[in-house]
Amino acid sequence: MPPATAVDNMGLMSKLLGGGSASTEDYVELDVDDFDANASAAQVQIRFAEISEKNDVIDIKDAVYDGDIVVADIIRHTTSDRTMEHITDELKQVAREVGGDIVQKEDDQLIITPGGVSVSRSKIGR
Repeated sequence: MPPATAVDNMGLMSKLLGGGSASTEDYVELDVDDFDANASAAQVQIRFAEISEKNDVIDIKDAVYDGDIVVADIIRHTTSDRTMEHITDELKQVAREVGGDIVQKEDDQLIITPGGVSVSRSKIGR
């Protein structure tokens, strides 16, 4: 997983909002000296995950319980997939338990947040 100082070549928001799944090759390492040294002490991190099987949910749940935001690639499943229904139900339960939020972006990503963080249902500029 890329460190917190990585950025997406095509723009993080285009990946989050514009489609397509990101791989580690889509990120460029930036020089840490370009950023505030206190950034590494951030209390909340955005974590990226892929859900290819039900066991992948365990690490996602742990990250959300730890207070991190998770963007999970679900492109390997269809929204009508029975396994995906179970996975989504589990992650909804986690979001409820921590007072967070969960949204599905089209058919390829889930965004799960901890308590105190919500996901807007509208794009900026609309």
